[in-house]
Amino acid sequence: MITTVSCPTLVGLYATDEVPATKTRINKAAGVSYVTLLRIVVPVQPGNVLDISARARVSNNTKPDYTVGFGYHLWQYDVDNGLGASGEWTRISSFNGDNVNLDRHHMPAHSETVYTVPADWPDGHRMTIVFRGDAMSSAADGQYLTIDPEYGQLTVRRYQPAA
Repeated sequence: MITTVSCPTLVGLYATDEVPATKTRINKAAGVSYVTLLRIVVPVQPGNVLDISARARVSNNTKPDYTVGFGYHLWQYDVDNGLGASGEWTRISSFNGDNVNLDRHHMPAHSETVYTVPADWPDGHRMTIVFRGDAMSSAADGQYLTIDPEYGQLTVRRYQPAA
């Protein structure tokens, strides 16, 4: 059996290591206060294929020590829609997460996905790719997880599909 695969053309490579947040509040429920771990704006066209990888690290410095769940995922929104980050967000990766306590102390967070820009994406609009996370624990008492700025990286490879 012979398999033929058409290779797409790389048309852009975008990366950032600028981590805007330094901490995230630990809440009693998940999904209460997402924080942006990393973000990057990418020029796209309908049908482009984005190969995205992101990594960050959080540290648990809670006193007294308790276990904190940290969930994270990749999202996108249209930065040029007139609403920017206030507009519609779409989650583009699976949910990921883990628990971190004081003994473990540091927790790496990594996510990756391949995402095809929708056919109805507005011509000339750029896409913001965001790596987000949020912290939760039933023992939450107003403390925070530290986001370690020197451990962040978000990379987007933009491909044009083969004709």
